Amino acid sequence: MLDTPLVLAPEIARRRTFAIISHPDAGKTTLTEKFLLYGGAIQMAGQVRAKGEARRTRSDFMQMEKDRGISVSASAMSFDFATGEDSYRFNLVDTPGHSDFSEDTYRTLTAVDAAVMVIDGAKGVESQTQKLFEVCRLRDLPILTFCNKMDRESRDTFEIIDEIQENLAIDVTPASWPIGRGRDFIGCYDILRDELQLMDRADRNTVASAVKIKGLDDPKLAELVPADLLETFLEEIEMARELMPPLNAQALLEGTMTPIWFGSAINSFGVQELMDGIATYGPEPQPQRADPRAISPDEKKVAGFVFKVQANMDPKHRDRVAFVRLASGHFKRGMKLTHVRSKKPMAISNPVLFLASDRELAEEAWAGDIIGIPNHGQLRIGDTLTEGEALRVAGIPSFAPELLQTCRAGDPMKAKHLEKALMQFAEEGAAKVFKPTFGSGFIVGVVGALQFEVLASRIEMEYGLPVRFEASQFTSARWVQGQKPAVDAFVAANKQHIATDNDGDTVFLTRLQWDIDRVGRDYPDVSLTGTKEMMV
Repeated sequence: MLDTPLVLAPEIARRRTFAIISHPDAGKTTLTEKFLLYGGAIQMAGQVRAKGEARRTRSDFMQMEKDRGISVSASAMSFDFATGEDSYRFNLVDTPGHSDFSEDTYRTLTAVDAAVMVIDGAKGVESQTQKLFEVCRLRDLPILTFCNKMDRESRDTFEIIDEIQENLAIDVTPASWPIGRGRDFIGCYDILRDELQLMDRADRNTVASAVKIKGLDDPKLAELVPADLLETFLEEIEMARELMPPLNAQALLEGTMTPIWFGSAINSFGVQELMDGIATYGPEPQPQRADPRAISPDEKKVAGFVFKVQANMDPKHRDRVAFVRLASGHFKRGMKLTHVRSKKPMAISNPVLFLASDRELAEEAWAGDIIGIPNHGQLRIGDTLTEGEALRVAGIPSFAPELLQTCRAGDPMKAKHLEKALMQFAEEGAAKVFKPTFGSGFIVGVVGALQFEVLASRIEMEYGLPVRFEASQFTSARWVQGQKPAVDAFVAANKQHIATDNDGDTVFLTRLQWDIDRVGRDYPDVSLTGTKEMMV
């Protein structure tokens, strides 16, 4: 964060670019749908577990996502949101909650300025929430918290807040307070605006009614809230005010405090207040780390970087779309930008804005926006685009896979087709693909087992190529680093363990931890690393 606030052009200042993170099944995709509903981008929210027309959630566009009701790929959505007299541009990235797809989420977090953390009111802070939070902490990302499913049996409010504070080591301040829980949940008191909000369970797509009140001794409260719930609520809110700090906007921006809203996404309750909070307290586009200098959003010249590549979003076309976060400037369709890695100019003639798999041509975009650039393989994750300056955006990670399997085509005559498909997915970041020095075939590495299923399904659907994954003799992979003479000597002596990744970088395949320990002992001038920064 900068010591002095940036003076941004109005179009940039109204941007809010954020990711939604959570453990699987906390209600993240449902919340995303309601954001689109409140932003006017869709007419009816599609619920993940619903039937028929309502089943079609916008953010889950892959066939496997629709079949299983889980998100396996990050998707971007851009839409306007009006609150009071102000209008904001929300760039929302819905990330996979499943830990098997965490690398996609890690990369996505490099492209946003804040994160909304969704927590299940019954389960509190779960393992994947904690992992994702730690990544946000590494990047000092501001976090806003939404405690979902309050209309179901949930834990004590203080218990949930204590767990967030203890497990995540962050100050929590309530932005709203629930009245009742489970079947008795009737709504929330909006602490920031001194309003009582009552939930409408009858129509999940309507905005709940809000009643402006004059403090907690307003007689309207007794008229609208049953006596037993009111007594408990008043006791709790008094304790909360004594025990918890008030909202400090600067502490939120520095990532040391998170405001928490309570609600029920499926009932559209608490969503509007959370969106107002993102608009009011969420950060404007922030400077982006790069080499040799940081890129500031108020710079006149356009710069952006690729944080995701998605192939075949539209099954009718063999397309590849690079997701580009604009870091500075005012982009216009048809501009020529320099592809820094290749030093070649690229005319950006068909940029798109996303609503998940739906797209519209982007005539213009500003710093903070996420645009899609259709291309035929020129753009890779980590690439930087500028108006000429040789800047390279830093900090986009690639992680060593935790599971390795060999991959073979069902038809041996289609080995070349398989190579093309695997390289496609490697460039997309969906898997690591290693070509061993010895032997034929490919070794595919992933973070979680479900990724093998997704890959097999996509290769068959998108390339008409049945494949099988089989156990590999290797259990892990590490990138080899060091001075060229030392690396060359190491490679020559360990050929049976050596492979190259899709970038051509040298990789050491291991069977046991002993292999890694041996390298450390016998080759002090060579280092093995589990991460590779995708700064190209």
